[in-house]
Amino acid sequence: MIYIKDLMSGVPIFKALSSEVRIQIIEMLSHHQSLNLNDIANRLQLTNGAVTMHIKKLEESGLININTAVGKHGIQKICYLNEDKLMVDLRSQEVHNRYEVEVKVGHFSNYYAVPTCGLATKDSIVGDFDEPRYFADPMRIDAELIWLSEGFLEYRIPNYLKSNETFSEIQFSMELSSEAPGFNNNYPSDIYFYVNGIEIGCWTSPGDFGDTKGTFNPDWWPPHLNQYGMLKLIRINEEGSFIDGCRISDVTLSHIGLHYKSDILLRIAVTEGNTNKRGLTLYGKNFGNYSQDILARVLYNIDHS
Repeated sequence: MIYIKDLMSGVPIFKALSSEVRIQIIEMLSHHQSLNLNDIANRLQLTNGAVTMHIKKLEESGLININTAVGKHGIQKICYLNEDKLMVDLRSQEVHNRYEVEVKVGHFSNYYAVPTCGLATKDSIVGDFDEPRYFADPMRIDAELIWLSEGFLEYRIPNYLKSNETFSEIQFSMELSSEAPGFNNNYPSDIYFYVNGIEIGCWTSPGDFGDTKGTFNPDWWPPHLNQYGMLKLIRINEEGSFIDGCRISDVTLSHIGLHYKSDILLRIAVTEGNTNKRGLTLYGKNFGNYSQDILARVLYNIDHS
């Protein structure tokens, strides 16, 4: 992930994104993973010279990388995205202290799962399909994909704060979808989020997506099953709780009561009382369209008195 912590440091990227042609190039690379210059020029109906100029600006900004390879017609320049996510923190100038951890989706500390359900590593299914008992299998720590029709997954997030430090914001980023038998792009499911047992809010997943193969799915994963989710960013601060910038509740950090000795327990749940109870699927690094597990970021203040 490219994380722009202050706006001035992001000027080269903002300039690179100021062109519709360059945005089209990024969109193409996000769908095709890599393309050579001739492919890009043909798709955009531009000359190789014009495309080279745009590619140079994207490379200089750090948005793409270029490798050379020997092809049928000589040496080719292969373009691909340097990172698959870009995050701009518009308030980062006010916050000078943070830490970030990535928690494997299989490292849940508590769970409840109702079929259809299961787990998969990058190499195989853990146990059998629709057998909740395999959620306790030691192999579950290597899981890169988890799905359940009803229940929850709970994760323990490290708290590294010291006695003179206080929380100012917690962020969680993860790739999620509903859980349908096979897949169903139109299958809304209400997925709830909790921190230390306090309900933060709900996001309704539109479906369990399987129309195209997930970018990072292993070759053995069956094409008739779900393939990818949607990347969601949850933020909790003293103004409330938000998903992708939209307020989902008035719950603040003060309501949760976090301090430097607190546990931080994140629960992702689909409960019996949901209006749309159609499960959840959680994608790790080797599944879906985003090469990440659960990303947790803590922003904090320091009392220097």
